Amino acid sequence: MVVGEVASATDVLVVGAGPGGYAAALRARQLGRRVTLVEKAAVGGICLNEGCIPSKVLIHAAELASMGAMAADFGVTLEASADLKAVRASMERTIGGLGRGVDALLAAAEVERVSGIARFSRPDRIVVDDGERVRHFEFEEVILATGSRPVALRGLERDGERVLDSTDLLRLSSMPASLAVVGGGYIGVELGTAFAKLGARVCMVEACDRLLPLMRPFQGEAVQRRLASLGARVMLGTQARELTQGGLRVETAAGPEEIEAAKILVAVGRVPNTDDLGLELTEVELDDGGLVLVDGSRRACPHILAIGDITDGPALAHKATAEAEVAASTACGVAASFDPQAIPEVVFSDPEIASVGWTPESAERELGAARSFRLPLSASARARTLGSRGGLVEMIVDGDGALVGVHMAGAHVSELAAEAALAIEMGASAEDLALTIHPHPTMSEALAEAAWGVIGRPLHAMRPKV
Repeated sequence: MVVGEVASATDVLVVGAGPGGYAAALRARQLGRRVTLVEKAAVGGICLNEGCIPSKVLIHAAELASMGAMAADFGVTLEASADLKAVRASMERTIGGLGRGVDALLAAAEVERVSGIARFSRPDRIVVDDGERVRHFEFEEVILATGSRPVALRGLERDGERVLDSTDLLRLSSMPASLAVVGGGYIGVELGTAFAKLGARVCMVEACDRLLPLMRPFQGEAVQRRLASLGARVMLGTQARELTQGGLRVETAAGPEEIEAAKILVAVGRVPNTDDLGLELTEVELDDGGLVLVDGSRRACPHILAIGDITDGPALAHKATAEAEVAASTACGVAASFDPQAIPEVVFSDPEIASVGWTPESAERELGAARSFRLPLSASARARTLGSRGGLVEMIVDGDGALVGVHMAGAHVSELAAEAALAIEMGASAEDLALTIHPHPTMSEALAEAAWGVIGRPLHAMRPKV
C-alpha cells in the first residue's frame, strides 16, 4: 500500500446526502456511531435542490398566478402575472433555507462531511474523488443512498436547450410560448399543469391510454379535465418520435403528427444510480432494472445496506426517509425491518391526487373480499368554500371492515394522505374512522364521510343502489 492509499476509518459510511442519506447519517449518530456522509453535490440531493422542493414553489406560484378566474366567483377581482426569474429566486431562497437547516443539523450531530464521487475499490473500502484528490475510507457498515436520474429517451436526448429534463425546466428564466411534455406520470403532470397555468401552450404526450397510468383511472381523468379547462392538449396513446424544426413529431393511432413546441420536457421515468458504484467488486446483487436487492433490514450483503430510489418501491423521498430509520438501526446493531402496510403517493397536480394502500381490484384479488365506497367532494362543505366542486374520495375495506385503501382527487387531498396511512397502519376499521370526530368545515371530514359510506350509512351522500 502506498502512502496515498492510507484509508480513514469510520463506523458507518453513508453515500448520498438526499432525504434518505442525511436521515440515515443523523440516526446513526444518535445511536452513537462515528458517521461519514459522502455527497457529490449539495446536501438534500435531487429532492431538495432540483426536484420536490423547487417544483412545489413553482406549482404554488402558478396557482397564485391563475387565481383570477376563481376569485371572481367570490366577488374578488385579481390581476396577476408571473416573472420566472423572480420565481426562480424564490426557489433558491427556499432551497437555501432548507439546505442550511440540514447543514446545521449535520454539524451539530458531528457527522463528518466529505464531498466527491464515491466508488467501491474493494468490498470493504470506498474511494471518494472530489476532482482534486482521492480519499480512501474503510467502514464497518456502508449505507448506499445514491438516488436516481431521469430516463433518457432515444431520439429525444437531453440537450439542455430544446430538450429538457425536469431540472432544466425548473431553471428556465423566461416563459416558453409552447411546451410539449413527454410523459403523463406525476412529474409530467405536475410541471405541465404549472406551466399551463403560467400561460404556456402545453401539450401532454402519453403513450398509455390515460394520464397517471399507475394510479386510479378517476384520478387521471380528473387531472385531464382540469388540463383541458386550462387550454392544454392531452394526447393519449401517443408515442413521441423525433424533433422537428418547429417542435416534435409524434405517432398517434391516426398516424404521424407534428406538435409545435419551443421546449420539450422528457419525463418518462427514472433509473437508479447504481451503474458506476463499483458494485461488481462486492456481493451486492442487482435486478434487471439496476435496483439493489435488499432484505427487510435493508441489507444487500454483509456490511452493505441500501435505501431510497436504488431499491424496489416508489421513488419517493418519504419512503427513503423511512428506510433510513431501518438501515441506520441495522447498521448500528439494532434489529429493525421495513414492512409498511402502505406508502402514501401524492401528485401535486390540479386537482391534487393522493393514493394509499390497496385498490378495490387488488384488495379483492389479494384479500379475497373487499368493499368500496366513493364520496363525491361536492358533498364537502369545505371543498365548496374553497371553490372546488369536483373531486372524489374512494375508500376500500377488507371483509372484516378494516381500512385497506384510500384514493383521492380534490383540493388539498395531499394533506389527508397521512391520516389514511395511519389508519391503515394501525389496523383501524372504517367504523373507527367514522366515529372519530373530525372538525367542521375541513377537508378531513371527507374521510369520515367516506368511512360512513363504506359501512353502509352515508350521511351527506346518497346510499348506493344495490
